Amino acid sequence: MSERGAAGPGPAAIQVSSKSRVEWWHVPGSVSVCCAAPDPGWGHGAGCELPCPSPGRIMRPDDANVAGNVHGGTILKMIEEAGAIISTRHCNSQAGEPCVAALARVERTDFLSPVCIGEVANVSAEITYTSRHSVEVQVNVMSENILTGAKKVTNKATLWYVPLSLKNVNKVLEVPPIQYARKEQEDEGRKRYEEQKLDRLETKQRNGDMILPVINPEPHTVGYSQSSLIHLVGPSDCTLLGFVHGGVTMKLMDEVAGIVAARHCKTNIVTASVDAINFHEKIKKGCVITISGRMTFTSNKSMEIEVFVDADPFVDEPRERYRAVSAFFTYVSLSKEGKPLPVPQLLTETEDEKRRFEEGKGRYLQTKAKRQAQMQQAAQQ
Repeated sequence: MSERGAAGPGPAAIQVSSKSRVEWWHVPGSVSVCCAAPDPGWGHGAGCELPCPSPGRIMRPDDANVAGNVHGGTILKMIEEAGAIISTRHCNSQAGEPCVAALARVERTDFLSPVCIGEVANVSAEITYTSRHSVEVQVNVMSENILTGAKKVTNKATLWYVPLSLKNVNKVLEVPPIQYARKEQEDEGRKRYEEQKLDRLETKQRNGDMILPVINPEPHTVGYSQSSLIHLVGPSDCTLLGFVHGGVTMKLMDEVAGIVAARHCKTNIVTASVDAINFHEKIKKGCVITISGRMTFTSNKSMEIEVFVDADPFVDEPRERYRAVSAFFTYVSLSKEGKPLPVPQLLTETEDEKRRFEEGKGRYLQTKAKRQAQMQQAAQQ
């Protein structure tokens, strides 16, 4: 991975062995805290010496939409912070140049179940593969109803980080290797690494599209629901290196995608999944970023929205606008009772819109086939 294609991590972290699982909480009214516990799946582990706090992060009204469902962007931000903590710890676990792990890519993330106001969200992270210059982190989110004690897994995500030197932000450092319980784990991790590397290159090559305003668009067309948000990157958005947190960017992207989906359906909408999010270039403090979203495909019960982030550097760096991040979000429409509703068919008008619709349909069918294969495999077991 290139040092250019990365976003900054979440809170600063402490050193911990990569052979451990990190369980992370947000405690209301305090900073992010975490603890490490040995993962029985590894057969070994070294835990962090921090005491494990008992409370999780309680979801508040400002975390949720009008229907009481927590925003997908809020969950994505929590996931990224957990991944940044464990990867930064690991990359500083051996003597050498100090560094901070920067987010380079988020693999497809499914929102298995909504998280509601009043529930507690717990996030756990584990390093599953390291290459010479990157770290793969698996993150799980579990919600708990503190009234009934019921728990459920709501999200599973895979993130890739690269270590950037604190002395030279354009320098990518080497990652300490981890030990694998079986050689197959390393081989499978290397295969995932090569696949995501190829996909990142393909995504960057097709990233020249721009969203232009449409005059008097018809309902259910691409132009009718497309939306943009302009944001000035301030100090609170950034890491100690002066670049935007990956979680901050993803939260803004989810916000724009949600507006597009709501405009198209005129109903309550929730994030169903996020396809791979690629961080092509870093975004520096002082930049003005434009987050743009447009509908690309609709099925009977879901809609795909393409979102990308363009950055305009204004402070200390005269440079042309550039594409920093891109992703596809999938949303579903829900009734007041939380039941799935039919999604209005997207009306495509131009050849480009028709092409994007067919590409989105291909991704939808591919995901559907993969999900059915996983269900059949689980049934056989």
